[in-house]
Amino acid sequence: MNSALQAELDHALTATVEEMRLAVEQLADALQTERTALATADVEALNQAGASKHDLMVRLEQFDSERVQLSQSAPAASHALAPLWQQVLQSLRACQQLNQRNGYLVGLRLQQVRKALAVLTGNDTEPSVYSRGGELHTSLRSQTLAEA
Repeated sequence: MNSALQAELDHALTATVEEMRLAVEQLADALQTERTALATADVEALNQAGASKHDLMVRLEQFDSERVQLSQSAPAASHALAPLWQQVLQSLRACQQLNQRNGYLVGLRLQQVRKALAVLTGNDTEPSVYSRGGELHTSLRSQTLAEA
């Protein structure tokens, strides 16, 4: 392979890894925004953060595919970029932890809502079960809580 083509491949790999680094920073910001939206129960901000997370994950998958292909064609640049790549991976692990924390908060909110609904519908003493298909089955009979 001629040196001009190799230099172009090296540059493309460097640019791809840098784009990944920036996208991971944006993902961390989106996860922090999601955390704030969860804490304040801001549905609009939560929807925007979710859409942003999705878009960033799609971009990261595309960048990673490019990175893998370019790394095979530019092994010297891949080796030189190893420290930056390790930083990207470390940042991705931090994002994973943030996402798990947010997921835990969503789970807590879901439990609170289910408990409130169970009290309102009079099903707070009946257990819920899951079917083979993973659907939640509860008895949905209404009861009068009070009469005037």
